[in-house]
Amino acid sequence: MGLDIRWPIGLMFSLLGVMLVIYGAATGSNAEMYRHSLGINVNVIWGAVLLVFGGTMLGLAWRDSQKPEPPSKPDDSRQ
Repeated sequence: MGLDIRWPIGLMFSLLGVMLVIYGAATGSNAEMYRHSLGINVNVIWGAVLLVFGGTMLGLAWRDSQKPEPPSKPDDSRQ
């Protein structure tokens, strides 16, 4: 059937989510950086959101790949 679009979408969002969570955790102690966002570390929050979305896409793609293929129809053109 080909490549399921959920695999690359899930990988991309998961990778971006991991990068944002790591960056947010590394800069979490810098209060001046998060002054504009009322002291909320938006990098960790949105990184977690992206990570959950990417994981959902990967889970759905994996679940679909585990389904058995339906049996093919016999070729009736040989009559």
